[in-house]
Amino acid sequence: MRSHIHKTAAAAGALAVTALMLGAPTATAAGPRDATADVLAGRDVRLDGDTVVTVPPGKTTYDGTFSGTGTLTVRGTGTLILTRDSDFTLPKSRQRQVVKVLGGNHPYVTVTNPDPPAVTVAKGATLQYGNGGGTGVIRHFPYDTPAFRLNQDNIRVDGTLRLVLKDVQYNLGTISGSGLISQPRFLWATWDLSGTHPFTGVIDNGTQLNAGAPEYATSLPGVRKILNQGTWTVDTPLGQTVTQGMDFYQREYGSDINVQSRPGSKVILTGQYSWSDRGGDTDPSLSDPALNWTPARKNVNKRGTNIKGANVQWGDGTTNKIFMPGTAETVYINLLAARSRSLLTFDYNGPVTLGAPIGGGVFHDTLSAPGAGDIVIKGTKGNDVTFAAVQYYNGSTTIQKNAVLRLGSGKRGGDGGLYTKGDLCRVVNDGRLVVRNVTKPVSLSRIGGRGSFTQSGAATTTLTGSGVTYSGLTTVTKGTLALRSGATLARSKGIRLTTAGARLDVGTAGLTVNRSLSGKGTVRGSVTNAGAVVAGLRVTGGYTQTGRGRLVLRERPLKVSGAVRLAGELDFAALGAVGGPGEKVTVIDHAGKGGVTGTFKGLREGAKVKLADNAYRISYRGGDGNDVVLTAAKATASPKTRSAADARTDPRGPDTLNTGASADSGFGWWPYALAVGLLCGLAVPMSRRRGRTKRRGGGRHAATG
Repeated sequence: MRSHIHKTAAAAGALAVTALMLGAPTATAAGPRDATADVLAGRDVRLDGDTVVTVPPGKTTYDGTFSGTGTLTVRGTGTLILTRDSDFTLPKSRQRQVVKVLGGNHPYVTVTNPDPPAVTVAKGATLQYGNGGGTGVIRHFPYDTPAFRLNQDNIRVDGTLRLVLKDVQYNLGTISGSGLISQPRFLWATWDLSGTHPFTGVIDNGTQLNAGAPEYATSLPGVRKILNQGTWTVDTPLGQTVTQGMDFYQREYGSDINVQSRPGSKVILTGQYSWSDRGGDTDPSLSDPALNWTPARKNVNKRGTNIKGANVQWGDGTTNKIFMPGTAETVYINLLAARSRSLLTFDYNGPVTLGAPIGGGVFHDTLSAPGAGDIVIKGTKGNDVTFAAVQYYNGSTTIQKNAVLRLGSGKRGGDGGLYTKGDLCRVVNDGRLVVRNVTKPVSLSRIGGRGSFTQSGAATTTLTGSGVTYSGLTTVTKGTLALRSGATLARSKGIRLTTAGARLDVGTAGLTVNRSLSGKGTVRGSVTNAGAVVAGLRVTGGYTQTGRGRLVLRERPLKVSGAVRLAGELDFAALGAVGGPGEKVTVIDHAGKGGVTGTFKGLREGAKVKLADNAYRISYRGGDGNDVVLTAAKATASPKTRSAADARTDPRGPDTLNTGASADSGFGWWPYALAVGLLCGLAVPMSRRRGRTKRRGGGRHAATG
């Protein structure tokens, strides 16, 4: 039997062990391997798990390679330059991404659930792939991908990744992080940026970057900015839509964005391609947006886009920041034919101005050939596009319902226009087409659709040919709209010359009004009215009104310099709405020679009409002898006077019109009603007096009896 002391000692020992176990630190797995010494010594490094290299200040050129299984993190403050290709993979336990080849005979690659990064560039550090040669990439290519090799070694860049590779095509896998990826200029290597990337930093493209191809789509939803100092190429797989919403900047002369797409595919660009004069590589920006419109020294702010047989859309209906701001001196835009003609759609929610011509030349030589494509102004509410330059594409221009296309900015130096040569040139206008050039005349042909047309510039716009068939309203607010070579406005639902300076030049063919003509301006030439003409206009030629025509009288007369031939109706119901008539109302101020031929329907010479409460006589020999005038009549209107509606329907053919609700003669019915009332009023008191007399007489006789 053990003693109490032994028990106490045993218990104390157990407590001591327990205390040591509780107080001892928990055992942890070994941390990342530090391979800095091996790298600085130039030794090859075989990974067996996570590995870290801390780069000292300055540049460290590493001629060794990384291999094995694991990850590599580059940290520190200096630059690690890799001159040889390295090949390693993540452990199997971390590999999760799914790579599929879809599309059948037109294969393209998709990546879902991408692997975590195999390579990480920490903030403050720089990793450089290559040193001017064709090697220096960390890559692993286990996939059987068509036309390009997809890198399994994804990379996270929070610092800087420099791509100093020449004469080689390479892929970086999926990119993440928020740092800077920079490719210097003039290296002539091609970087395939495939798939969807969560990268939120800046990409400096100095040579060539394929941001999409027939074999893969590219999406960069979080990229802050692109500094494009080379060629940024966007292409698509068959039947796919690719959207790239970031802003592009240029700092050096000669950069461009090339867009290609397959049948059924579309590329949507929702940002802006601007010059940059500050912010360096990490935050390119422009100090003043107006600098996009002004040539800089040595044209360093000239940038362009080449649309090569592609379906491209600028904007997505949520912005009014145009993709290519500038003039012919600062930007160029080419529509080219490849597998098919190109299509460019404008989709903005507010006003935008295109200050450069769209042509079809080679790079900067935009106007060496017409552009091979078509333009659409999408029917998004608020989409209001101004072409402040004469366009040079040979296709159609479609203005969808609710959209506006303005040719000319309305300011000097901002005149616009459309190319009209060739069988493919036409305008399909279901919205609004407005021409407002200041100095440069505009000629347009083949305008169809249900939309409206407005002439509002000082320069003349000429519509030519029988292809002018649009059916919307025609308005001239300023300058001259001319019709030539068979152009008419026969299908326009109305013509308005809204100001005294507005002019419609109809040429020798004259104008036939099938709907309506109104306003305050001048028609140069003759007018045949088979619809409705509202007085107040001036016609320099003759005026012929057919039996179907109607002249609507307002506060001012219709002024005619040529011959006047009348039939049809005179409508003066609206005259009362603009103020009561005076002693004399001039209907037609005829400045030409000779008399008026014909009369208005039901209104022969001297016929009476009634305006408001006044009676007038019409004369076709009034004024200076050949004006159509209404003169106040002293006598009361004849019982034959009828309303305008009666005059149009009475088979007896009345010779007067009346704007009142009904006809009247003399004082009308009310004097007779008044006389009857007076007689009744007199009859009542006389009968009452006779009754009182009889009652008094009876009383006297009774009293005396």
